[in-house]
Amino acid sequence: SHKACILRLLIARDPLAVLPKILFAHFQCNSDISVTCGTENMDLSIYLCPIYNAFYNESLMVLNNQITNSRCYGTADFIAVPPRLRFSFPINTTSLSFCNNNFEVTYFSDFSNVQFVNISGTVTSIDPAAGTITYRPQILYKFSCKYPMQYLLNNTNLAVYFSVEQDQQYQQILTIPETGLDLKTKIYVSVKATNLTKKFNVLLDRCFATTSPYPTQSTSYDLFVGCTRDAQTVVEQNGVSHTATFNFEAFRFVEHKNRTVSAFYLHCVTRLCETSTCSSLLPVSGSDLRKREVETVSSNATITSPIIVVGNQKTGMCLEQIAIKYVFLCYYPFMPLNKDYFSPDQICQYS
Repeated sequence: SHKACILRLLIARDPLAVLPKILFAHFQCNSDISVTCGTENMDLSIYLCPIYNAFYNESLMVLNNQITNSRCYGTADFIAVPPRLRFSFPINTTSLSFCNNNFEVTYFSDFSNVQFVNISGTVTSIDPAAGTITYRPQILYKFSCKYPMQYLLNNTNLAVYFSVEQDQQYQQILTIPETGLDLKTKIYVSVKATNLTKKFNVLLDRCFATTSPYPTQSTSYDLFVGCTRDAQTVVEQNGVSHTATFNFEAFRFVEHKNRTVSAFYLHCVTRLCETSTCSSLLPVSGSDLRKREVETVSSNATITSPIIVVGNQKTGMCLEQIAIKYVFLCYYPFMPLNKDYFSPDQICQYS
C-alpha cells in the first residue's frame, strides 16, 4: 500500500500571490506513477503530492507536451488517499493518437511476424513563468503498455470495405448483367479501411476466388498470395495506404462447364500494418512467403466480395451467334456447321 501524503494548506505571504498555494509534503515512494494496461483503457495515476510540491498543479501537467489540446489533460482526484492526477484513454488507434502517443511495432520473436504494439508517452509539466531561466524543476513521467496488434485493432471502430469496380480509376461500381460478364472482362478490386489513423496501412496477404461464399468450403483459385500471382492479375497498390487495389480478368470455374454462367466470390486475407514496417512484411521469396503464412494467420481477417457472375461468351462475340447455330442444327441437321460454311463474321452479318 502507498504511504499517505500529509496535506498542509498554507497562505502565501508574498504580495505577488493572488491565490493560496496548496502544498503537499509527501513521503518518498517507489514510484509516483502507476500505469494500468487494461482491456479497454490505458489508465495513468500520478501522485499529486510531488506535483504541488514542485509548484505545479493538475492544470499544468499534459500528455506529450500537447499544450493546446484539451483532451490531453488529466483530472485531479482529491478523494483518493493520497490525492492523484488521473489520465485515461480507450485502447483504439483513434483515441491513442489524439495526444500523439508513440507507436512502436515489435515482434513475438526474431523468427516471427506476429506483431505487437508498444504504446508509450510522457506526462510533462508546463512552466507558465519560464523565460530565460526558471526556478521550478521540470517534472517528467514516462509510461508504456504493450498489446498484440490485433487486440488494438479489435478495439478500433474500424470498417473495411470490399468494392468491385469496372473502371481503372476505381470509381464506378461494377454492374453485372443477368447473363454474366464476358470472359476476360477487366475487374477492378479495392479494399479500403476507414476510421484509420495515418500510422497504419491496409495490407492484403492473399486474395482468392471460391465457388461458395464461405472461403474454406469449396473449390478455390488464388489470384495472388504475397508476391506470387496469377498471370492475369495485377496488384497495383498494397501496403502503402488505407486502400489496396488490384485487377484481374473474368474467368469461369471448370466445374461450371455445363452451366450458362459461372458464379464465384472473392476473398482477401487482410491485415493492417504499421507504416514503417509494411514493406518488410511483403515477402520477396517463396520461403519467406511460406513462413509468413504460417505465423501470421492469427493477425488476419478475411473479407468477402458480393457474388461475381461470368457468362460463357468471349469479349466481342455477338450474342446472336448461339441462336443461329441452334436454328441450323434444328432445321438442317444434315448440314454441318463449321468454319467452312459460315465464319463468325458471316453469322453476325446474316443475323
